[in-house]
Amino acid sequence: MTRPAPSAEISFVALRPEDPDDAAALTDFLTAQHYPFHVCAELSVERVRAGIREGRYGRNPAHYSTTAASETDHRGWWVWADQTRLGVVVLDDLTEGAPLFDLRLADAHRGRGWGAAVLPGLTRVVFETYPEVDRLEGQTREDNIAMRKVFLKSGFVKEAHYRRGWPMEGGEPVASVAYAILRQDWVSGTTTTFQWEDLAA
Repeated sequence: MTRPAPSAEISFVALRPEDPDDAAALTDFLTAQHYPFHVCAELSVERVRAGIREGRYGRNPAHYSTTAASETDHRGWWVWADQTRLGVVVLDDLTEGAPLFDLRLADAHRGRGWGAAVLPGLTRVVFETYPEVDRLEGQTREDNIAMRKVFLKSGFVKEAHYRRGWPMEGGEPVASVAYAILRQDWVSGTTTTFQWEDLAA
């Protein structure tokens, strides 16, 4: 099978976890991959199914009348490149106006430059779909150099460096590094920076 190149068109298709077929596809995808830079590197069928039941991957608002946070705080999409499913991305904390994203690409599509195409596309989807969202955030481990470069290339700014903030199974914690992009920067195409050490002791 020919794998698509990072120049292929990226599209986002809303997850429909309430649909049995989409739930099964999501479960199969998430449990078939290895996520070396996530806190949980392997996802079990039971864990994914529990997440689906709890609304972890979002629910289609058209099917629900409630405004409870569990129905609105998470939203997920399949990530496609032409006819190839690259992975899945989920937004958390949507009701707070500053969602945090969780991107999981399939093993076969990592290390090929897709992040630099996917993240700007996700930023556009978030800001165009949710006018109340003012900033989009993401975090990764300090040693995930590839993703940290993707953040910078996509207009995100490093805003925090949490020392020993990322737990490591069987090892010492490493730093968690946080990045964000502002709506105003996305609209203007600029990058707003700030002074890290702005206060003396």
